[in-house]
Amino acid sequence: MAEQSEWRIFATDPLPPGTRIACRIEYDGSAYNGWQAQPHPGSRTVQQTLEAALTGIAAEPLRVHCAGRTDSGVHGHAQVIHFDAPTARSCKAWVIGSNSRLPADIRVHWAQPVPADFHARFSAQARRYRYLIANTAIRPALLGRQLSWQRQPLDAGRMHAAAQFLLGERDFSAFRAAACQSSTPYRCVTRCEVSRRGDLVVIDIQANAFLHHMVRNIAGSLMAVGTGSREPAWIGELLGGQDRTRAAETAPAEGLYLVDVVYPARFALPLTPPGPLLLGS
Repeated sequence: MAEQSEWRIFATDPLPPGTRIACRIEYDGSAYNGWQAQPHPGSRTVQQTLEAALTGIAAEPLRVHCAGRTDSGVHGHAQVIHFDAPTARSCKAWVIGSNSRLPADIRVHWAQPVPADFHARFSAQARRYRYLIANTAIRPALLGRQLSWQRQPLDAGRMHAAAQFLLGERDFSAFRAAACQSSTPYRCVTRCEVSRRGDLVVIDIQANAFLHHMVRNIAGSLMAVGTGSREPAWIGELLGGQDRTRAAETAPAEGLYLVDVVYPARFALPLTPPGPLLLGS
C-alpha cells in the first residue's frame, strides 16, 4: 500500500481540466473554527485554508467537498475531499504544491483521479471516529490540544459493555445536539469499542454517518459509566428515552479524530495508515 500511495503522490502526468480529484487531508483542528467555510470575515477554517492553497495551484478558484464536517477543535487524520480540477495539473502538483502553501497543521497526503460519480460525502459508506482520553490525576502538559482529560479513574471494561448498547440502527436523539440539521435522528453504528492503553482510554466508533456532536455526546456518557456514576445499561435507557437532557455533558473537542472513511472498492482509494496518536487499527 505504501508503494501504491507513493505512486499517487508522485505521478507527474497532467490530468485534463474537469478531472475529479480525491485527496486525503490530515489536520490538527486546534487553531480552526471547524472544517466548514464561514461567511463572516476573520473566521479561520480548515476548508478555507485548504481551498486557498489549492486555488494557488490551480490559478483559479475552486471549491472542495468533504466526507464529514468536523467541529472547532476536532482533528482530521483521514478527511477525504474531492474537487473538479479547473486546470491541467498532475497528482504530484496537487499534493506537493498544496503542502508548500499550507500551514504545518494541515497536510495533503495523496491525490488521485476518481470517476465523475464519486462524491466525498455521498459516496461514503461509513465514517470512523476515535476519541482519546488521558486518564491521569494531573492534566498532561504535552499534547494538551490533542487529548481529552479525565482525572477520575475510568473502567474501560464497563465503558465497553455500555458501548454495545449503541450497536445497530437506532434513534440517536439522546446524543444529538440541539443545532443538528439532519432530517432524521437514525444512524447505524457498526462498531463501538472502548479499550485502555496505558494512561489512555480509547473509544472507537464507526457508523454510516453521525449526527452533530453525536460522538462527543456518546463519549461524555460513556465516561459517566466509566467513573462508576452510572451503570452500563444506562446507555440503553438513554437511547430508549430519546431525550438529550438526560445524558451526560458533551465531551471536549480536543480528543476527537476522524480516523477513516470507507468507500466502495471500485474507487480504489488508498487505505489509511494509523497515525502517531492513533495506536494501530
